[in-house]
Amino acid sequence: MLRILASDGIDKDAADGLRQNGFEVAEQFYGPEELAEQVKRFDALVVRSKTKVRRPAIDAAASAGRLKLIVRGGVGMDNIDVDYARSKGISVRNTPMASSASVAEMAIGHMFALARHIHEANVTMREGRWEKKSYEGVELAGKTLGLIGFGRIGKEVASKASALGMAVAYTNRSGPKPENAPYRYLPFDELLQASDFISLHMPAADGPVITAESLAKMKDGVFLINTARGGLIPDDVIIEALESGKAAGVALDVFPEEPPSNEAIWKHPKISLTPHLGASTIEAQRRIGEEISEIICAHFAADPVRELKHG
Repeated sequence: MLRILASDGIDKDAADGLRQNGFEVAEQFYGPEELAEQVKRFDALVVRSKTKVRRPAIDAAASAGRLKLIVRGGVGMDNIDVDYARSKGISVRNTPMASSASVAEMAIGHMFALARHIHEANVTMREGRWEKKSYEGVELAGKTLGLIGFGRIGKEVASKASALGMAVAYTNRSGPKPENAPYRYLPFDELLQASDFISLHMPAADGPVITAESLAKMKDGVFLINTARGGLIPDDVIIEALESGKAAGVALDVFPEEPPSNEAIWKHPKISLTPHLGASTIEAQRRIGEEISEIICAHFAADPVRELKHG
């Protein structure tokens, strides 16, 4: 029987469906050392963002010769040494379509929270304080939203923001494309200068995307939203932007270290925080599970000899 390890869990319906198709599904988280040992016993490994699949685990799997597929339930694969795994004959896949709408809604939700001080007012109300005069906000309609990265999630955010009356501009590494109309392409520096809200929607980068230098090019009172990858805006840049007044608010769903350990970040009143909830909706988890199941079934249907070998 083909065995699947879902190290970060998997949607129940998806797990049940895989079992009905003859797979054994184990749901158990393992740290790096344990994973390197356990992965030798499985044909496929399913992870989310918590499990890190690095070279030691890949080497152990390759030496055993059993693991043939790693599936990342989600978009980014920076928690997996993808090229190294593929060089060892292990296929690596993700589920790019399943969570785009949910992450986009999270980004829009954070925009509302920042614009109307929802994150701050919720806390002070619970402390018994009526701070109505302190929380004059701004409307999203009529403001310019700048999107850094314009893949599936960026496009979803653009569509939703446009429906709210925002003007949407985007920048990316590949430049303008006709199919991205009616949204306006701007070079990176021009987008920084033009935007009232800036939202990041790109994979992990070699270094920060927003730096002190790029921050200086933005409008005073800009709002920054990061639901993409931790570290794209360094913590010290965030604090400086807020303390100087360059940024009116910052929203973070992702962090360089999760959970975040920087008290200056998670205690700052002008930062709207969520614990990496971008894809945490019932609908997204169902779609992710369905896509994982399709990937696994298709992969091993093309290699039926493996069932005989390990059955």
